[in-house]
Amino acid sequence: MNTMLLAVSGASGKTGWRVVQEALAGGHQVRALLRPSSEVPPGLEGAELVRLELADGPALVQALRGCGALVIATGARPGIDLTTPLRVDAWAVGSQIRACEAVGVNRVLLVSSLCAGRWCHALNLFGLILVVKRLGERALERSSLDWTIIRPGGLGESESGLDQENVHYSKPDHQQDGRIPRRVVAQVCLEALATPLSQKRIIEITSTPAVESSPGSTDPKTDKTKTDKLETDKLERVGDLSSASSTRGLASWLTLNP
Repeated sequence: MNTMLLAVSGASGKTGWRVVQEALAGGHQVRALLRPSSEVPPGLEGAELVRLELADGPALVQALRGCGALVIATGARPGIDLTTPLRVDAWAVGSQIRACEAVGVNRVLLVSSLCAGRWCHALNLFGLILVVKRLGERALERSSLDWTIIRPGGLGESESGLDQENVHYSKPDHQQDGRIPRRVVAQVCLEALATPLSQKRIIEITSTPAVESSPGSTDPKTDKTKTDKLETDKLERVGDLSSASSTRGLASWLTLNP
């Protein structure tokens, strides 16, 4: 992917600032969009900071001028105000879509959530958040933009052993649960932006640590059998084996799963 000026909304959030870091590490310029009241996390050094309210259409248009793409990493945080998901995950996503269309930013990636759109889920106790996230997704799907929607599983904070994580990709509504480090989500976001096959796609992602050989084992065949069985068990827990694959290569998965 050619380097560009990338806008990242929700840049002060735990996933957003990691997206900023990964983009900067990849040679991109980054315009980090933050609310006026947000604290600036250490991960935003090197990015251009723009403070605005996501409901402010003119401010969004101005902030997005000159950008090659937008990563929407905004998300409602649990709290007592049950209207927050509607305002953040539906209305604010809509305002960002309209601003992109107005200013000509055609490439947009939305970080959503596994199980988006499901009614019967414990997370919906917070303002029907999964139902509302699907509203934001549908607004992006109906737009004129080149969009990608990433649905990660439960988000982890660990920054260790990430090169040993096997990422499980699937089409929409194939994975039920599972977790994934936020850093890996950020890496997948940047890979998706660089992969044209990801456009107009909803991609679910979870991950599991790579299986290591048993200590003291001297039988490669036995180790391989154990590894294959453990990996199969993991995939059975996260979704449909016919559509979920374990790898770190999004482009390969997209080629095999058009």
